[in-house]
Amino acid sequence: MGLFDGMMGNASEMDAQDVQNELSELLAPSEQVDHAYKLIRDLFVFTNKRLILVDKQGVTGKKTEYHSIPYKSITHFAVETAGTFDLDAELKIWMSGSSTPIEKTFNKQLNIYKVQAVLAEYVG
Repeated sequence: MGLFDGMMGNASEMDAQDVQNELSELLAPSEQVDHAYKLIRDLFVFTNKRLILVDKQGVTGKKTEYHSIPYKSITHFAVETAGTFDLDAELKIWMSGSSTPIEKTFNKQLNIYKVQAVLAEYVG
């Protein structure tokens, strides 16, 4: 991921095994990271059991919040693809009990269809 993409808040795909190692203390014994995306310092992680949003806070990023979302809590989601002039794709996820979606922005190099296919596999 380039510096400009990072500053713009765009996400890029990460190696699942690297993320598996990084989150090893957080994951259940039978839990595996299938796909992961980096958004500046934060992570958007799909495991075989849940979606994990990793929010690194502060200047140093040492304080970290791990938001765990069971796939069964996701009621629906929407994908907005990148256009000719709008270079970003967006993924919006609604959870039961909340009317406001979680929104993530992905750069054009990332296949947003792949991201939504992963989510559809777990939610469906």
